[in-house]
Amino acid sequence: MPQAPTLSSEQRAAALRRAAAVRADRGQARAELKSGKLSLTELLDRAADDDALASMRVSALLAALPGYGKVRAGALLDELAIASTRRVRGLGPRQRAALLARVEQTAESQP
Repeated sequence: MPQAPTLSSEQRAAALRRAAAVRADRGQARAELKSGKLSLTELLDRAADDDALASMRVSALLAALPGYGKVRAGALLDELAIASTRRVRGLGPRQRAALLARVEQTAESQP
């Protein structure tokens, strides 16, 4: 069985800093999405240039939307035939369009 590469303490520390920065970026994006400062369309557009957002799971993204939670996000993914493990960068153009249309339709029907 192949072994994982051994990292120096400096390399390990740099990797930990990068991971913490990615988690912070994702958390900020989810908070902005939940508060309404950022729309789903804007976040998906921003993810095209931002690897931290592009590697976020679509299910986590949907769960951060106002009016959605884990269960409702999972049901929407099932309805649109999008895998629960799909990352934002892995969404195809049709999946992205269907997701945006469905989320906007739901937002319009809520009071």
